[in-house]
Amino acid sequence: MSSVVISGDTSGTVTVSVPAVAGTNTVTIAAQSGTLNVAAPLIKADSAGTQTVSNVTITKITLVESIDTNNCFTSSTFTPNVAGYYLVSGQVAISAGTSITNVSAYIYKNGASMDASVGAPISATTAYAGLTTVVYMNGTTDTLELYGRGNGLGTLTLNVASFITASLIRGA
Repeated sequence: MSSVVISGDTSGTVTVSVPAVAGTNTVTIAAQSGTLNVAAPLIKADSAGTQTVSNVTITKITLVESIDTNNCFTSSTFTPNVAGYYLVSGQVAISAGTSITNVSAYIYKNGASMDASVGAPISATTAYAGLTTVVYMNGTTDTLELYGRGNGLGTLTLNVASFITASLIRGA
């Protein structure tokens, strides 16, 4: 196996190694400047448990992180520490005591709705709504949150299938 080692200005090294397999391996780096961060932010946060939501009221979903690679998730809010474009997915699942008409899922950026979807019931008392979007985050002050809204009769309760995920897909 052949390797190239590049030493940093003050410390550290980068090693590029070619595997011992037949054929040609090519890596092309586009003509641009910036930082390649292979340890980029990635989060997944799930419903924190039972949360009652008021009928036809948009409500912030209380979430608990299950994956947080860069310590960017706190108080049900994602604040990435790397600027760039993020792939974000969210799902809101709500169960109603009597019946449910629909559920809406919202991704909020900096306290305002930036994307939404409406989902239909999967049973007489449960409905899901999910969405996926790409959003630019500045890496310092931009935040993302998951909100939901249910339309039904009886007590509306957030289902444990509610979640948000976000991962850096391209630097700034």
